[in-house]
Amino acid sequence: MKVQNYRGVKEIKAAPGVTMRVVAGPDDGAPNFAMRVFEIESGFATPLHTHPWEHEVFVLAGKGVLRGGGRETQLEEGDAVLVLPNEPHSFLGTGKGVFRLICVVPLVGGKMPGMPGSQS
Repeated sequence: MKVQNYRGVKEIKAAPGVTMRVVAGPDDGAPNFAMRVFEIESGFATPLHTHPWEHEVFVLAGKGVLRGGGRETQLEEGDAVLVLPNEPHSFLGTGKGVFRLICVVPLVGGKMPGMPGSQS
């Protein structure tokens, strides 16, 4: 078992105004999934992208918008999201503070899938 505070995990710049911390993944010995914490500044977003795997998202703090499929859905603390394979999606921070969410993705070939906006 491993216990850590996400704030102690190295930040990765995922996009302008977007940071990601991999709090559990293959480097930790996780065989099936990676769990990441994203922080999205107000007015910034993850790139609109698709991928062949599902992922689950849980909003920890702040307000934002899920964009995709020609729709925009308001999100706030406590909301849970299922993004199915090949669904276009992007997360936009809209509140006064940071939009913080947990994103869980399956490992692909034992590795964490590519970053949003990549073709992997």
